[in-house]
Amino acid sequence: MTPASPRRYGSSHNERSPDDHHLPSRVWFITGASRGLGRAFTEAALDRGDRVVAGSRTITTEATDRLLPVQLDVTRREDVFRAVEQAVDRFGHLDVVVNNAGTLSMGMVDEFTEDEASAAMEANFFGALWVSQAVLPVMRRRRSGRILQISSIAALGGFPMTGLYSASKFALEGMSEALAREAASFGVKVSIVQPGGYWTDLFTAPAMASPVDDYAPLRQEMERQWSEGSVDSDPALAAEALLKLADSEDPPLRLLLGSMVYDLAHDLTRQRLDGWADWEEVSRAAEKAIPMPVTPGT
Repeated sequence: MTPASPRRYGSSHNERSPDDHHLPSRVWFITGASRGLGRAFTEAALDRGDRVVAGSRTITTEATDRLLPVQLDVTRREDVFRAVEQAVDRFGHLDVVVNNAGTLSMGMVDEFTEDEASAAMEANFFGALWVSQAVLPVMRRRRSGRILQISSIAALGGFPMTGLYSASKFALEGMSEALAREAASFGVKVSIVQPGGYWTDLFTAPAMASPVDDYAPLRQEMERQWSEGSVDSDPALAAEALLKLADSEDPPLRLLLGSMVYDLAHDLTRQRLDGWADWEEVSRAAEKAIPMPVTPGT
């Protein structure tokens, strides 16, 4: 976490007390908190008077009465459980957990090595899985809590050069949908957040697979589309939306962040509906109930 003055990092003269929101002070557990969206989420929670456990790979910010920085590599399951234990020892419980840590791996699908593909899944899927497993017992005991899974526009569909990133976010969303249903009876609410573009270093410093020359024309075309069509916003806007989501008594399973991603979600959904409808006859013909087959000799 980069050094910051008290005024910059959650202690400004404009700091709002929990009473301003008619809510009690809450305890947040945020991964990937040292930069980008994670830092914006951390600052927003502190600014409103909440307490934050800020997990990141490196720590340079000192703890305060409302901020507990913890060194955390979410790909190491034992480290995740240890960090959650530290958080509960310090603040007693957890109210809102934000699975934000992740990396962007870019390249065509067949350009990735085994290690590169595994690293993408470890950071973006397994890290969130380990955090979810570590915090759920804490939340189940209190019969309350929020888990906010930071997904991506890439989970709306697979696109050239983001295949492995999309795969990791698709996995995150599939797991999170099941988790939402499993945790609901304990009063724990799970939401999947699908952001568009924000000015963070996620897109400026991605992990790149070694390029294959055959894909050069497609790669150039994708780079052109990104340069012409990208809409990037202030991370503070995403943080504002996240606070509204955490405050909601009836949060959605999914929340889109940004007009571009909102429109894309609807376009892709219409395309899927059209494709299913075009092949409805084949789909329905593939199902016909029959008695259980009997294996000879049984």
